[in-house]
Amino acid sequence: MTAPLAVLDDLTEHARAMLRDVMDIAGRDPWSFPPFDSRDPEGADVRSAAVGQLTAVYWVNHPAGRLYVIDIVWLG
Repeated sequence: MTAPLAVLDDLTEHARAMLRDVMDIAGRDPWSFPPFDSRDPEGADVRSAAVGQLTAVYWVNHPAGRLYVIDIVWLG
């Protein structure tokens, strides 16, 4: 798997802005996007935020009150 920061470096400014917007929405309500694997009841905190050509997979860390981006996919 490619590190999210490495993918971020390769994104266009438009894609970076889209990622910031998507993660801002996810940060306000982490459960607004569906689970990454809906068949895994124990993986409910791993979510997939997909908008257009962009998908960000993130983990909701309850104790820290933060989201951690696991992967970024840009189909462009």
